Amino acid sequence: MDGKSRRIAELESAAADPEFWSDPDRARKVQKEKAALERVVDAWESQRRSLDDAAVLLDLAEEENDDDSLEEAAGILRQVDKALEKMEIQRLLGGEESEADAIVHINAGAGGTEAQDWVAMLMRMYTMWAESMGYKVDVIDSLPGEEAGFKSVTLSVAGLYAYGYLKAERGVHRLVRISPFDANARRHTSFASVAVYPDVEDTITIDIPDKDLHIDVYRSRGAGGQGVNTTDSAVRIRHIPTGIVVTCQNERSQLKNKNLAMKILKARLYERELEARRLEKEKSQDKKEIGFGSQIRSYVLQPYQMVKDHRTQFETGNVSAVLDGALMPFIEAYLLHEADAAEQGEAPGVGA
Repeated sequence: MDGKSRRIAELESAAADPEFWSDPDRARKVQKEKAALERVVDAWESQRRSLDDAAVLLDLAEEENDDDSLEEAAGILRQVDKALEKMEIQRLLGGEESEADAIVHINAGAGGTEAQDWVAMLMRMYTMWAESMGYKVDVIDSLPGEEAGFKSVTLSVAGLYAYGYLKAERGVHRLVRISPFDANARRHTSFASVAVYPDVEDTITIDIPDKDLHIDVYRSRGAGGQGVNTTDSAVRIRHIPTGIVVTCQNERSQLKNKNLAMKILKARLYERELEARRLEKEKSQDKKEIGFGSQIRSYVLQPYQMVKDHRTQFETGNVSAVLDGALMPFIEAYLLHEADAAEQGEAPGVGA
């Protein structure tokens, strides 16, 4: 921790410079780095103090044969063990972008209403997980299905390490259940893809020339195609060089929708560049290319109950808890799996 403490002192010294805020972008980066380092140091110091307290209680228990002190010390050590596990998971997140907010895009696969309802279920699952983490969730854009659910939905998840955690969810999610939309009560299999991008607008500069953009405005549409307002406030932006298309229609203001769409576009371009670098690195190491679009997790409600991650083999029979947002065991298993793969020099994959 001495190195981190010295770095904090250096950043504090930089912030004390009268010219510090003359460069707002640099100042924000310095403040962000300082805050991140302080969180690590404070967490470490807190656990060190707890261990000191436990040591005093253990000495007291030994000297006076005090069972209460022994039990209290054991309780402190259990809390420290849990806190250290959490710190280790955060250490595994890695990368500057891991601390960023996240943009989550969920898209229905083949299957019509059943797949669109699956998108709504995933949206609820991620919303409940985020709220349990103390994160703020907003719906940036959504395209309702004809009968139920959504054809697609885009969420903004704001909170420390939101992207670092949610990147574990990228890929295709499979649902097997008795369809509530099938009059014959047959079992259906549905698919939805989840894409996760870091919200990097405030930390990384991404220049997009106006000539590379084609922007359309149109009237926002609700379920069944009806107009939800009387102005052309919805915005569709196409990035001409890459073909990426982003739409945003949830705000009543055209300017707000355009700003949100640009925010999503920048995040997608940044993630595209990161992915290109990962693929190039794997190619140079003569590794197999990641299998994009392959299924990463199955949620089976019939004929038995199980959620299984095909990358880590982690599974649970408590499907209801997972759909209610209990995702951390899957996320932690993924982070440990990726860390093990990195140590062994293997290219991380998305499963089969």
